[in-house]
Amino acid sequence: SCVGLIMGASLLSILLAGWAGSLLVEQHLRPRPALLRRPLAAHLVHGGLYLAVFCLLLAILQRPLFSALLDIALLLIMVLVNNAKYRALREPFVFTDFTLYSQALRHPRLYLPYLGLPAMIAIPVVTLAVFTIGLLFEPPLTDGIGLWPLLLWVCGGLLMAAGMLWAGDRWLPPPAETIVEDVSRLGLLASLWLHHRCSRHWPVPDAADLQAYPPPPADHGAQAHVVAVQSESFFDARRLHPAIRDDILAHYDDIADQALLRGRLQVPAWGANTMRTEFAFLSGIDSRELGPHRFNPYQTLLHQPVITLASQLRARGYRTICIHPYPADFFQRNRVYPLMGFDQFIDIADFGDAERAGPYISDAAVTAKIGEILRTATQPTFVFAITMENHGPLHLESVNSEEEQSYYRAAIGEGLDDLTVYLRHLRNADRMLASLQSLLLELPRPGLLCFYGDHVPGMPAVFERLDYYEDDTDYLIWSTARRGSGAHRDAAAHHLAGFILQALKDHADPSAATGGHHGD
Repeated sequence: SCVGLIMGASLLSILLAGWAGSLLVEQHLRPRPALLRRPLAAHLVHGGLYLAVFCLLLAILQRPLFSALLDIALLLIMVLVNNAKYRALREPFVFTDFTLYSQALRHPRLYLPYLGLPAMIAIPVVTLAVFTIGLLFEPPLTDGIGLWPLLLWVCGGLLMAAGMLWAGDRWLPPPAETIVEDVSRLGLLASLWLHHRCSRHWPVPDAADLQAYPPPPADHGAQAHVVAVQSESFFDARRLHPAIRDDILAHYDDIADQALLRGRLQVPAWGANTMRTEFAFLSGIDSRELGPHRFNPYQTLLHQPVITLASQLRARGYRTICIHPYPADFFQRNRVYPLMGFDQFIDIADFGDAERAGPYISDAAVTAKIGEILRTATQPTFVFAITMENHGPLHLESVNSEEEQSYYRAAIGEGLDDLTVYLRHLRNADRMLASLQSLLLELPRPGLLCFYGDHVPGMPAVFERLDYYEDDTDYLIWSTARRGSGAHRDAAAHHLAGFILQALKDHADPSAATGGHHGD
């Protein structure tokens, strides 16, 4: 019994020291969370999660110090990942990011470079140190007290953890307006718990606005092809610095002057998280109405399908096709897109040895694929293309001085190579836009083109250097059937589907047409 008491006291001291250590590790989080002003409920959730993980590790490893250190090391890895994400994307770690760990392993180029060299060194070093200390210098607890007393302690600890989580969950405040606020006031673990719990009960709004448009005309031959391009990281970069040449977006300017609508586009993402803008565009749902589902709406969509632009067009006689030159299972698009009303999903497997620009399939290759589809189409067709060419990390590509002269009027300064790489691909996006215009003009069926950016590029050092903090992208909607006047209308991504359906309604109304479908 004396040995048991000593072991119990030692176990309790290790547990308390580990809990204090977890709070100290969390203080390195960005944004830095409150500690003394944190609500009691948040402390209960943090402590309950720490205790639950500790008990599970103790049952497996049978070494309390090793379990405590490994528990803290897991939290430290989360803090390092959080800080890298916050630095690159202005957003802390959220509960849906756990689902992306497997993607990071399958597609390391998209994720690991953002961790930075210190974090990439720290994670294996800390892991190796913890395992060395735990396995070499600490004997298993069963050597002193046996297996059954250890299991009783583990069960008691798990019951205590469950009680702490139950109490903390009941008293946690509702989510704040932004995830940054929740992390700042509750800490990382409590904010993750809160948003996960809310996601299980938060209703997904319907896309009622998309049902408010009339059915197609009886003559389906008059229906226009619809091409929507979500251009990777597209925005008018000339806003960044006056030295950037105007002709970097020469085709965009020409087409925008003839567009039905053009303007700045508010998007629910910054630097990454393409699927958030995709979902907003296709569903017509404001991301703010999604609550905790907004972080990865495709996770929700697997269990609760919604009406989309694609399903509405398919109901009106359209063939609906999505093109994304990347593996089909990324963001589970291969499972999501059939639920969103698409007849066909074309991924990187369909591009073979197509031209690349940098590490990704070029915008020109995507344009060629759209051309193949539309030139052989026998019915009105909706093509939604999600490009990859301008995807980061941009700093992994190189530039040369001759190239810079074609993008800038004057020297722009050192340390902006990411911007130069971005402008290279932005010019190709501009060429894609011109090629799509030419394609639609040559087809016998009228055509409608929507072109927009999913988010600004992930180059935080450039934005900081140039003191640029806006997050809007740009869009235009252009028609072969009606020459527009380039009307400016700033909008949000979830407005675009309605704009497209309204433009199709105007196509079907002869009184709305201003000339032939070539816009003459």
